[in-house]
Amino acid sequence: MTKEFFVDLNSIDKVKSFVNDMSKVEGDVTVSSGQYIVDGKSIMGLFSLDFSKPLRVTCNGSDSEQCQKFIDLIGIYTG
Repeated sequence: MTKEFFVDLNSIDKVKSFVNDMSKVEGDVTVSSGQYIVDGKSIMGLFSLDFSKPLRVTCNGSDSEQCQKFIDLIGIYTG
C-alpha cells in the first residue's frame, strides 16, 4: 500500500522531528525534491534537499495499519 503527501520542512527543528517520527513507521519512507530521492528516515539525506519548495513524501507499507501510522504522523507536516 502506498500513500503520498507533500510536506513543508522549513526549519532544522522540523527536519529533526520529521526524521524522528518517520523512524517510527515500518516500511520505506522516501522524500523527493525534483530528481532527488532520499530516505525519509535519514537526516543527512534530508539536508541534501532543497527546502524552498514542498517535498513529496511517500510511504510504502505492507499493510493498512502501517500506512495509517504514517498518515497519523505526517499530518503535522502537511499544513
